[in-house]
Amino acid sequence: MLKRVYVWEFPVRWSHWILASSIAVMSITGYYIGNPFVYPASSNPYVMGWMRMIHLVAAAFFNCDILLRTYWAFAGNKYSGWKTFFPFSAQRLKELSGMIRFCLFLEKKPPAITGHDAFSSLIYLVVYVLLIGQTITGFALFYLGNPLFIWNVMGGWLFSLFSIQTVRLYHHFVMWVLIAFAIVHIYTVWVLDQARKDGSISSIFTGYKTIEEDED
Repeated sequence: MLKRVYVWEFPVRWSHWILASSIAVMSITGYYIGNPFVYPASSNPYVMGWMRMIHLVAAAFFNCDILLRTYWAFAGNKYSGWKTFFPFSAQRLKELSGMIRFCLFLEKKPPAITGHDAFSSLIYLVVYVLLIGQTITGFALFYLGNPLFIWNVMGGWLFSLFSIQTVRLYHHFVMWVLIAFAIVHIYTVWVLDQARKDGSISSIFTGYKTIEEDED
């Protein structure tokens, strides 16, 4: 018997798409800021200024979204709770083993998991840490042109530990890591959707997955 399960609540889906959109916008504008590829004939078009402004607005949405998702990790259902990102129980480690075997083509089907499987949870935990680092380094770089106390508290203090170029390198490198993650993420969700037949792709739009009665 099959049943529909409401897995991803609206704040989770909303957070997902804000995060994806803001990262896309920040990656495009951030790449331009680091390597301008448009050379206007005069300063009138103010291209760099527009790119920086769009980058900062997208960063504001990004930071608010991180706060929303952090809050919902404590306020949401069991599929979005913070415990799911620490898959170190015996059952979750078994899921992790099953997913690794599936990824290595040693198993034909992945474990039947309604929410995030253990392997995905670990990956998302690493990505979340990278996003926090991206936020702090972003505030640090913003502090260079706006040396106010608030921006020093938010990230400017990094320069007492690392050089400006090191902070810039981290910020730029993580951008490429997130782009690579997005590509792999889309591919793996499609593979799991085909393997599980549970509507993994459509669930990020509707919130619902279709599973067997004994899977949840």
